[in-house]
Amino acid sequence: MIRLAKHLGRLVRDSTGTTVIETAIVAPVLALMALGSFDISRMVARQHELQNGAGDMESIVLASSQGQATDTATIKTVLTNTLGLPANKLAVVKKYRCGTEAALYDYIDGSYASCSIGTMVSVYVQVTVNDTYTPTWTNFGVGGPINYNVTRMVQVLSAIK
Repeated sequence: MIRLAKHLGRLVRDSTGTTVIETAIVAPVLALMALGSFDISRMVARQHELQNGAGDMESIVLASSQGQATDTATIKTVLTNTLGLPANKLAVVKKYRCGTEAALYDYIDGSYASCSIGTMVSVYVQVTVNDTYTPTWTNFGVGGPINYNVTRMVQVLSAIK
């Protein structure tokens, strides 16, 4: 019994290998924190990319607009080629507003149906980009994909009906 107590006492005082044990406990936590930080930085960078792309979209729409005759299909083609976006992630539509109303209406066939004669009509091109980012941690059952939606609206015409 005394011999067992001596061995246990020596084992308690022995500090060789404690660094390995502490590293084994702390290393996985640090690795997960690093992975999470990396994914978060990628999410922020993607949002920044989309916002910059939206700024470029505004410039392209303004440069290619022809007032009421602005062709949204051509603008969409130019934007997909210039920004390297797939066509299914980009929507380009024309809208209009009557006078100072808050409501926006879909621009269909060159008609401002809801505006009365003598009212100021403003025509806009609305560009919307949708994208999805799936963080690494979703592979471990934590969280889900992040959906981005960036919308910009550019006025291309203001005229009296």
